[in-house]
Amino acid sequence: MFEEIIARNEGKTLEFKRDVSSPAPIIRTIVAFANSSGGLIAIGIDNDTKAVLGVDNPLDEEERLASLIADRIEPRLVPTIEVLHAGENSVLVIEVYPSGSRPHWVKREGASNGVYVRLGSTNRRADAELIEEIKRGVQGRAYDETPLPDLTADDIEFDAVVEAFSTRRPVTPRDLESLRLTTRHQRKVVPTVGGVLLFGRNRPSVFPDAWVQCGRFAGSDRTTILDHAEIVEHLPTIVERVMDFLKKHAMRGADRSGIHRRDVWSIPLTILREAVVNAVVHADYSQRGAPIRVSFFDDRIEIENPGILLSGLTVEDILAGVSRLRNRVIGRVFRELGLIEQWGSGMRLIIDEARRLGLPRPKIEELGLRFRLTIYLGSDGPLPLAGRESATTGEVTGEVTGEVTGEVARLVNALSGEMRRAELQEALGLRHEDHFRAAYLKPALEKGYLEMTVPEKPRSSRQRYRLTRKGERLARESATRYRKGGAG
Repeated sequence: MFEEIIARNEGKTLEFKRDVSSPAPIIRTIVAFANSSGGLIAIGIDNDTKAVLGVDNPLDEEERLASLIADRIEPRLVPTIEVLHAGENSVLVIEVYPSGSRPHWVKREGASNGVYVRLGSTNRRADAELIEEIKRGVQGRAYDETPLPDLTADDIEFDAVVEAFSTRRPVTPRDLESLRLTTRHQRKVVPTVGGVLLFGRNRPSVFPDAWVQCGRFAGSDRTTILDHAEIVEHLPTIVERVMDFLKKHAMRGADRSGIHRRDVWSIPLTILREAVVNAVVHADYSQRGAPIRVSFFDDRIEIENPGILLSGLTVEDILAGVSRLRNRVIGRVFRELGLIEQWGSGMRLIIDEARRLGLPRPKIEELGLRFRLTIYLGSDGPLPLAGRESATTGEVTGEVTGEVTGEVARLVNALSGEMRRAELQEALGLRHEDHFRAAYLKPALEKGYLEMTVPEKPRSSRQRYRLTRKGERLARESATRYRKGGAG
């Protein structure tokens, strides 16, 4: 066991200490381990060089440590303390397990200020919101299942629910309760936290921090910001809006090897979509002043959400596919909408896809009370910004060239012959019908680039869409720009 310990570096579940001369930091680490994912404290090892210094009178120190733990930690905690021998030296190892009685705290600091959690190789004092999160974890409750008794069921925008599920299954008012968007509380039906976060009529007033902040920066740091967006919509729609922002600042080429043109992007859309979904589903929405942030640099994209790993989980667990859902209501709705395929598969998909594309391994970090996933773009990522303008004019989603938006240009390029709405969505890789209709189909029809085959019945099941002469001209011009620009 000693050889295994010394071979590791300090981190979320391991800390080295030279001696027990200063017991206060050791007590805080024991509390942090018990409140997080457990861990080992090896005493008698230099934390910088990992040189084995040993402990004098190990049995006496073992007894002293046991007394300190009993006197200074609440609720009572009984970790395992062992004496290990390394040659002529003796090392004390304290093994702490994730506690079922958490949160624990340092007695002299009190239950409000003495609760610590483990973040990387450091201990962090937990604030009131994090303490409540720890309590919910022990009780098996999810924050997004919490009822909101000051609101009514009418605060859920039912039409938005119907629209979100329109391509999946019919939704009736009764389904709101089975989806846990509403719940019964003191003889009345009220929305849950998850219900308001997903489809709340006045969500920004109830949860003003539940939004996504997107930024495109020049170079590899935050010195110069070129574009930003604040996305405040229903959570299922937020995913597509974030992807639109990323596409807006990415390079796009085309693969014409199949029947229909297929967009080829300079950023890994599959990985990024999965990362955005993970951030939305696993964010700790009880934290205040902490939106989800998406930062697009020349060499990487960082996606971070409020909320550290749940107690008992480590980064290694996440990479191995172990998953614990923080937000059960949001997670279930996202799964029913097809945004999540299988629990625990998201991070494995991200790692495997990065390997397949030859990209550097994504990086996972806990920073403060936030979780960050960094997707590296590699040497074939976006072109330097100074050289992008001529190469991408008219080819960046969301960019306006005269009256033509990038969305309309994409739609025109994807349409071949006569196609159904669903076929067009599939060709464009878009999941949400409402976004497709609003950003793609409606503008293209209004500008005269597309026409309906059954114009007198817009919602007919026999409806197809085809290019007008104006649309055919735009498709030719777009193809010419692509060949000259060499985007890709």
